[in-house]
Amino acid sequence: MRLQLLSDLHLETEVFSPRPTPGADLLVLAGDIDATWQGLSLFADWPVPVLMVAGNHEFDGRELDEAWPALRAHCAGLGIRLLERESLVLTDAQGQRLRFVATTRWSDFDLFGPTRQPQAMRAAGYFLTLMAATRGGLPLDAAAMREESLACRRWLAATLAEPAQGRWDATVVVTHFGPSLRSADPRFGAQPGTASFCNADDDLLPQADLWLHGHLHCRHDYRIDRPGQRPTRVVCQATGLARKGEATGFDPLKLIDLPERLDPRQS
Repeated sequence: MRLQLLSDLHLETEVFSPRPTPGADLLVLAGDIDATWQGLSLFADWPVPVLMVAGNHEFDGRELDEAWPALRAHCAGLGIRLLERESLVLTDAQGQRLRFVATTRWSDFDLFGPTRQPQAMRAAGYFLTLMAATRGGLPLDAAAMREESLACRRWLAATLAEPAQGRWDATVVVTHFGPSLRSADPRFGAQPGTASFCNADDDLLPQADLWLHGHLHCRHDYRIDRPGQRPTRVVCQATGLARKGEATGFDPLKLIDLPERLDPRQS
C-alpha cells in the first residue's frame, strides 16, 4: 500500500492547496490541519480514503468532551474517517491487510525521565495557554494533558500487543505527537519544551512496521532496527509555518511505500 501523509498545515493561518499524490492508495492526516475545522473541507471527495488523527490545535478554545463527538461528526460529513484509540484493518489492491492503530497520544512529559518531568510540565504551560482548551469545564493544564496521554498510552500498548492471528499482515501506527526523541525538531533539541512534542514510546516502536506522526514542524524519515524483521520506519510529513521558513523543503506529494508483503524473515 502506498500512502500520502500530511500534517500541521495550520490552515487557520496558512494557505495551502492540497493535491492527491499520484499512485497513493490512502491519505493520512496526522493532525493540526485547521483549528477552525473549516479547512478540512479541502479533503472532501478525495479520490482515495482519508484517515485522520486529531492534533492538539483541533481543540483550540474548545471543551474536549464536547469537541470529540463534534469533530467526529464533522469529519464523517466530509468523508474523512477520524480515529481515536481505534484500530482499523484495510486491504489494498494486492490483498495486503494493514492494521491502522491510531490515537492523538498527547504529551505525558516523560520524555526525559521522572527527574525532569516537573520541568517539562512547567515548560508546557506556554503552549497550553495558547491552546486555551478545557476538559470537564476546567483548563486543560499539563496534569490534565498527562492524564489524557497516559490513557492513550495504555490503549496503544495493549492494542499493539494483540497477536495478529492471521487478521493483518502489517501494522501502521498513526499519532499526532512524536514517538521518540529522535523525532525532535533539530532547532530545539533536548530542551524541556521538547517533551511537549515527543513521547518516549521507543519501546513500542518495534511493534509497528510503520509509524506516522506530526506535531513537529519539520520532516523525518528514519528507521528503527528490529532483529529478524524489517526495520520500523518512522515518518513525519509536517508542513509547518511558511512565515517561519518551516515549509522549506516540504514535499506535499511524497509517496510512502509500504512493502506489499512484510516477510518476518527479512531484515
